[in-house]
Amino acid sequence: MTRRIFVVAGEASGDAHAGRMLSALRQQRPDIEVAGIGGDTMRQAGVNIVTDFSELAVMGLVEVLKRYRHIKGVFNQTVDYLKAEKPDLLVLVDYPGFNLKLAKKAHQLGIPVVYYISPKVWAWRAGRIKDIKKYVDTMLVLFPFEQDIYEDAGVAVSCVGHPLVDAVHSSMSQEEAKRHFDLDASSKVLGLFPGSRRSEVQALLPTMLAAAEKIQQSFPETQIVLPLAPGLQANLLNEMLASSSANVRVVSGGFYDLIKACDGIVAASGTVTLEIALMGVPHLIGYRVAPISYMILSRLVKIPYVGLCNIVTGKNIITELLQDQMTVDELVPHLKTFLTQKHKKHEAEQIQQQVLTALGPAGGAFNAASCISKLVAE
Repeated sequence: MTRRIFVVAGEASGDAHAGRMLSALRQQRPDIEVAGIGGDTMRQAGVNIVTDFSELAVMGLVEVLKRYRHIKGVFNQTVDYLKAEKPDLLVLVDYPGFNLKLAKKAHQLGIPVVYYISPKVWAWRAGRIKDIKKYVDTMLVLFPFEQDIYEDAGVAVSCVGHPLVDAVHSSMSQEEAKRHFDLDASSKVLGLFPGSRRSEVQALLPTMLAAAEKIQQSFPETQIVLPLAPGLQANLLNEMLASSSANVRVVSGGFYDLIKACDGIVAASGTVTLEIALMGVPHLIGYRVAPISYMILSRLVKIPYVGLCNIVTGKNIITELLQDQMTVDELVPHLKTFLTQKHKKHEAEQIQQQVLTALGPAGGAFNAASCISKLVAE
C-alpha cells in the first residue's frame, strides 16, 4: 500500500531543510507520495506543492498581525486538505506559530505528527513544550542540547544532527567563484543578504544599500552582490535598487558559490548566518523588526544572542547589530574591516571550526529521513 505524507515548511530555510530530508527519503523509500507547503527545494525533491511558502513567509509579531487574515485562510485550507486526504503522517518543519496549531488539528483527526527542527523553546515560549507533548508524536531535533530538553519533558525525541554540516560546501576557490559570477577576481566582493521574507528585505535592505554606497565611495572597485532568495520576487529588489546609487548585482542560484566569492557579508539573522560561518567567510548580523515587535520579543527572549552561531557556541563570535544599532554609521566600519584587514579571514576560519564542533555529527538529512521512513512503516 502506498504511504502518503504531508510536509509543511513556511519559509525558505524550512523549505531547504525539508528538501534535503525528502531527497534522502526518496532514496530510501521511493514509493512514498509527498505533498505539502513549501518551495522550489521541496519541488525538486518530488513534492506536490499545494501552497507555496511565499504565502506564509513573514517575520515579526506586528508583521504577522498585518497578514493574519491571509495566513488564517491558508491554515484553514490546509486543515481541509488534511481532513479530505488523511495522509499517513504529517511532518512539520520549524515555523511554530502556524505548525503547532496545525499539529493540534492533525492530532484531533488522528494523523500522526512528526516535528522536524524544533521551535526555539530554549530561547522563548518554553510553555510550547506542553502543546508539543500533547500533539506531537515525535520530535526530530538538530542540536544535542535540544534532545535533553525534550527528554526531560517526557517527549519522544531523536537528535538527527544538523543537515548543514553536509550541505554547505563549494568546490570552487574564491577566485574561481568570483570569475564564475563574472566578477573581477582581483577586487573585493561585499555581500548584502537581507533575508528571504519580504518584511525582512523591506526593513533591512535600505540600510544595507546606504552602507554599500559609502563603501563604494571609499573603495570604488568594491563589487556588491545580492542573492535573490527563494520565494522572493525580483521586482521587490529591483524597485529598492532603483532608488540607490550603489552598483549592486542581483544573483540567482549558486548560493554557496556566491558566499565563497565574498570577502565580507552583512546578513539577516537566520539559518543563512550558519551557512556563511560554515563557508569561513567574514560576516556580521544585522536585524530589525517593527518597534513594538522588538519591545515584546526582547522581554520574552531568555538568551543573550539572536545569531545561531553565537547561540550554538555560547559565545559572542559574530557581531550582532540589532534594531537601533542597525544603522549606516554602525555598519560601514565593520564592512570596511572585512575589505581591508586580512586577519578577518583567519578569524572567520577559526569561527568555522568552532561552529562545526558545536553542530556535532554529519548525516542530519539522512538521519531525519530514516526516522520518518520507520514511522511511516509503523
